[in-house]
Amino acid sequence: MRKLNICLVSFKIPPDSLDGTAKFFKGIYNYLRANGHNVKLLTGKWNYELKDPNIIQIDIIPKRFLWIIPFYLGVIKYLKTHKFDIIHGNNPKGALPILLAKELKFGATIHDLGFFTRIPFEKRLIKFIAKRSMFITTCSKQIKTDLVKEFPELNPSKIFNLYSAIEEKFRPYPKKAKKLKQKMGLKGPVLLYIGRVSYYKGVNDIIKAYYLAKKRIRNLNLVIGGLPDFRTQKTYETWRQKYKDIKFIGFVPNNQIPIYYSMGDIFITYSYSFEGFGLTPIEAIACGTPVICSSIPVFKEVLQDSAKFVKPKNPILLAEAIINLIEEDEERIALIEKGKKYITKYSWKAVGKKLEKVYMHFLNRKNDN
Repeated sequence: MRKLNICLVSFKIPPDSLDGTAKFFKGIYNYLRANGHNVKLLTGKWNYELKDPNIIQIDIIPKRFLWIIPFYLGVIKYLKTHKFDIIHGNNPKGALPILLAKELKFGATIHDLGFFTRIPFEKRLIKFIAKRSMFITTCSKQIKTDLVKEFPELNPSKIFNLYSAIEEKFRPYPKKAKKLKQKMGLKGPVLLYIGRVSYYKGVNDIIKAYYLAKKRIRNLNLVIGGLPDFRTQKTYETWRQKYKDIKFIGFVPNNQIPIYYSMGDIFITYSYSFEGFGLTPIEAIACGTPVICSSIPVFKEVLQDSAKFVKPKNPILLAEAIINLIEEDEERIALIEKGKKYITKYSWKAVGKKLEKVYMHFLNRKNDN
């Protein structure tokens, strides 16, 4: 295909955010650049100064809500003075300044709906962007279904399912994992959670299940990585004081995440809703770690038979699954082997090629109008 001038807009990317949505946009940026496209990525200047001249960091106030106005003004100013074949916004909040710049031919990625559709302003914003986008990409078929159900006036033909992918660094690191486990003073099996510490992520249920399983497996350990959001900050601090035997490790540097995955005997992600794709379990599988997750539709769609599913909000069932997977070597080994085959389809090459087709479909429609 011909080489395109592309602008991506995402208010956060790694290392400022290790959220799956931020990783996705940095991943497509890397792929498109590597394949010869001229790509600019507009993002906020949060905590890190990035050295890539094609990543344009906009000066912001790095505080909740306060970043919005300076970021939007910076995006609008940039788009007023630069022209692109494709402008692609990450989430409705990333796409809105494109529209405010009077760039009417644009696309957006909508990662999930979640509780946003219960907040009137957020629901209106999603609908506003979705109706005006020339194309929409989602990270699972479930989110496409949810979008059309929530907003039946949307044309399904402009919505494209585009699974995320993982970086090549996500692979087993047995030697480094062994050293990390020794350094942390962990002697028995390790349960691992890495992700945002939010209510809907089910971390409280993971803690309850851990203590139930520990009654049978006395040397069981639980490691929780990731930071709380503003809603769970006080709860998180209470947990740290109350549960002294749980390792709350906070922020995990990006280059250390694969080693933590490799250290875990089981990776658990137990959201009860609001997942658009679920990147962390796929990363864990790539590192050779079996996964237990909630049986929400998007996990069942994306993970298929490569994980052990448990009904959400049920610590007793989760504890039983933990015990079974630790004590049943055959089941654990089978999951690991399935994971090796499963993980091959989540490459940036596969995702990137599909995205290029979406872009060309958009450009052909644009030229027809």
